[in-house]
Amino acid sequence: MKKKILLTALIAVFALVLTACGGTKEEGADKGSSDEKNVLRVGSTGQSYPNGYKDGDKLVGFDVEVIEAIAKNLDYSVEWVNSDFSGLMGQLEADKIDTIANAVAVTDERKEKYAFSDAYSYAGVTIVTHKDNADINTLDDLKGKTVSGVLGSNNVKNLENFDKNGEITIRTYENRDGAQLEAINKRVDGYVNAKASLLAEIQKSDLPLKFVGEPFVYEDVAFPFRKTADNEELIAAINAEIQKLREDGTLKKLSEKYYGGEDITVKVE
Repeated sequence: MKKKILLTALIAVFALVLTACGGTKEEGADKGSSDEKNVLRVGSTGQSYPNGYKDGDKLVGFDVEVIEAIAKNLDYSVEWVNSDFSGLMGQLEADKIDTIANAVAVTDERKEKYAFSDAYSYAGVTIVTHKDNADINTLDDLKGKTVSGVLGSNNVKNLENFDKNGEITIRTYENRDGAQLEAINKRVDGYVNAKASLLAEIQKSDLPLKFVGEPFVYEDVAFPFRKTADNEELIAAINAEIQKLREDGTLKKLSEKYYGGEDITVKVE
């Protein structure tokens, strides 16, 4: 009987030792995982030259390199998520991504919904038309004409605001390629986008497009985030890095690299 009791006690002690060892291992695993790099989930269309586009399988571009430089300095790794522009905004709202690096313009409407970083570039919104359209040379010449743009983009909203009397027909497409091809193939009379992006596209592929007048509005471009306490701290850290990249010339260098020598990091007054 005594032997049986002793055996039972030994088994109980052995079980306790195993439990304690298991707990120690778990704590060690948790500690190891906390040492891993923070991940920043960033959205890009992957089709927006030269902001963010694919070079083979690699995502490259001005906005891409800016956010990757910031993330590296803050010890974050970037996890890229690709979608059309409208889809990216939806994923940001649904907390499926942390921010978007795709020339997102800062507007009063968007500021009501999102918290923005400081501006890292500036965009002048303008329109191009096919070179053969000799009768389209000024914005007034677009009255009664059709202009393409990207669905959900602020370029389209800016054109709607500019065309207060509704004299321009606006046709939207899911991405830049679709909207731009319509102008190249003369299926629409114009295409609206940021001047620097248009200039880079025209120079890269020798596109048969010309500018219609000067930009009709200028905008700040920044990284949008959901409005949370955690994001306030992250945005403050990102703002500090944007300032460093501006001061050491990195922003200007990246802009000139992707925009044919143009510096889009200086605000046009």
